[in-house]
Amino acid sequence: MQPRDRLIVALDRSRRDELLGLADRLDGAVGLFKLGLQSFLANGPAIVRDFVDAKRSVFLDLKLHDIPNTVAKATAEAAGLGAGMLTLHAAGGRAMLQAASRAREGSGLLLLGVSVLTSLGERDLREIGFEGGAEQAVRRLAVLARDCGLDGVVASPLEIATIRGACGPEFLIVTPGIRAGRDDAGDQARMLSATRAIEAGADYIVVGRPITEAPDPRKAAIALFAQDS
Repeated sequence: MQPRDRLIVALDRSRRDELLGLADRLDGAVGLFKLGLQSFLANGPAIVRDFVDAKRSVFLDLKLHDIPNTVAKATAEAAGLGAGMLTLHAAGGRAMLQAASRAREGSGLLLLGVSVLTSLGERDLREIGFEGGAEQAVRRLAVLARDCGLDGVVASPLEIATIRGACGPEFLIVTPGIRAGRDDAGDQARMLSATRAIEAGADYIVVGRPITEAPDPRKAAIALFAQDS
């Protein structure tokens, strides 16, 4: 893949015209468009159809986490919308992950388990009961996701090597928390630059505000891989 094919841009907007306008400006410069909770709740499934109908690949970032039957039905609906990727929390457990994997059979939908949010630092993890630190927690959840039939995980770029060693070369790794050295960290705690994340073994990277809030989003997307941390 070309570097731009690995880039997923997070379109965290509520208004349909803003979402489609950003997509228009970024067409050809990115691989996929991430539609998350904000854009999905503001516009409903129709916004996914808008993107799919325009031949745009959608990373549907809903982070599903519920009982197995509910998640299975939601996964089937996402597959029916034509989304390319869907996220669900790996912490939902084996039965939930397996139900989701079965529910997407026959579609092209890729399932990604969210391991540990990149906004969480070591203190946060201890507070919610993850003993042993981020790396150990991410490895355990990645192996569970793989064993349950998921295609990959979403994880900090700092855990890429650990996941790759535990889950092999074919397991997809999608990494948010991408920033250049001059960028504001925002609410990200575990970060790396785009180039270094790819060099470390990430298959895809997710970038939001450094692109979407830039004066020229397209220029920012194209320049991303030329930046060092």
